[in-house]
Amino acid sequence: MTEQRSSTADTATEAPPDRKAVRRAAWAGLIGTTLEQYDFVIYGTASALIFSKLFFPNISPVAGILASFSAYAVGFAARPLGGLIFSRFGDRLGRKWVLVATLLLMGGSTLAIGLLPTYSQVGLLAPVLLVACRFFQGMGAGAEQAGGATLLTETAGRGKRGTLASLVMTGAALGTALGAVAWILAQSLPEDALMSWGWRLVFGSSLLVTIAALIIRRKLNESPVFQELKEQVGETKAPVAETFRKGRKPLLLAFFLNVGSNAQSYTYQVFMASYLVSSVGVDKAFVPKVLLLGAICGGIAAFGFGALSDVVGRKSVYSTIMGALVLLPVPTFIALNTGSPIAITVAIVIGFVLACHGSVGVQMSYFPELFGNRYRYAGVALSREFSAVVGGGVAPLICAGLMAAFGGSWVPVAVYMMVVMAISFGASLIAPETKDRDLNVPQDAA
Repeated sequence: MTEQRSSTADTATEAPPDRKAVRRAAWAGLIGTTLEQYDFVIYGTASALIFSKLFFPNISPVAGILASFSAYAVGFAARPLGGLIFSRFGDRLGRKWVLVATLLLMGGSTLAIGLLPTYSQVGLLAPVLLVACRFFQGMGAGAEQAGGATLLTETAGRGKRGTLASLVMTGAALGTALGAVAWILAQSLPEDALMSWGWRLVFGSSLLVTIAALIIRRKLNESPVFQELKEQVGETKAPVAETFRKGRKPLLLAFFLNVGSNAQSYTYQVFMASYLVSSVGVDKAFVPKVLLLGAICGGIAAFGFGALSDVVGRKSVYSTIMGALVLLPVPTFIALNTGSPIAITVAIVIGFVLACHGSVGVQMSYFPELFGNRYRYAGVALSREFSAVVGGGVAPLICAGLMAAFGGSWVPVAVYMMVVMAISFGASLIAPETKDRDLNVPQDAA
């Protein structure tokens, strides 16, 4: 790995950003990730609240929750495959092409879930079809955030990358908020209506977000960094292979930086909803409202932490968040088990601010800056999506399994969250600072 060039040399290689292109990229990243997170939130909430009854009715309630979370995890298992497939084209054909393709795959899969027959209608075929739709939904999501982060980071000017790239996670927070609103509205229906057709409207509503995002992305410009790379060296033939061959160090580093925060993120977003209903005994209607408030605060935090990283650096902001998250699980569960709506709300909001959106808001510029220009998309997609399987994909399942194995105790869950978070905290301490490095060079961050 070569040493990063000086600031003066770096400045000379970068042209001033096109403000119109930056605005389009910002909107494209924000709306696209809104759809991705909306899809995942409405599915995750359905897994915690109703899918065990609709698709896995002939087993115990605990087994039904485990089965629902297992189907949820399938989407994460498909994400690395989506990352492998789409990142290859993202570094060869351009970021824009992939962002349109992943958008259609995600939106189409979510709409299909809303049209599925239930177990009472077609028997075992129902959960099989559910898992298949979840798989394709995960494939599309496997390159979505990486594409949005890479495009925005490469389009934004020096000193603004953290701020603008964090809009990807502001979009994710918006998706979470919209998902919570959708479930709040759905739960206002009578129980019979919700279980028969109300939940289908929730999934069908993703069509509106898909159309809005598609209109914006069709007018999107390619990133100037990719355009310069293509003019200088032509098409990168095998970006994925080149990443594994030359970019192993930043690939592993980004993997470990993300695995813990991703696990905690989906524990708060998915498992906590089930825990509050089944163990604490809160009203089901309370859960989406808490998720809504957490998402709003998380979106603000993502933008704030991203902007802060432009001032003081990616490493210091990210390592501070990781250290706080190591300590957070125990006080979180103590607050949840009080049953107090205020204590529960504060605990969930802090989790959203730090784990779900704040930390990932910094990642959106940090991870692209770790990689050289020839395989940046592939590096970001592969590191984030493989760590998402090990982290977020199995976290709700592991947490539910630990609860079942230890008689409903939350202590093993808190220990699991702290241990996996310690991995990301350790990685953040050895990670390099990347703020304002030249994105046109082929070298990875030193």
